[in-house]
Amino acid sequence: MKKSDLVAALADKKNLTEKQATDIINLMFNGFINEFKKGGRIEIRGFGSFSVRKYKSYKGRNPRTGNAVEVKPKKAPFFKVGRELKKMVDGK
Repeated sequence: MKKSDLVAALADKKNLTEKQATDIINLMFNGFINEFKKGGRIEIRGFGSFSVRKYKSYKGRNPRTGNAVEVKPKKAPFFKVGRELKKMVDGK
């Protein structure tokens, strides 16, 4: 599912214009992004939780040349699936 599919589904289900549905979806995604920038966590009961994982720097290898490179510390979004969603996907 793409963002445009999500917008279309929301517009159809709630009888909204495409512009209104797009604004709602963008508001939600921007809220997620702002929370991640603050290092926060988002939990949606029955679905899962989103958080930011911090990774330390480490020595890696360039796969093309084999040379050692220093990989800088970074942050990345992480999703942990909820128990209920896991059961639904598994068909239980």
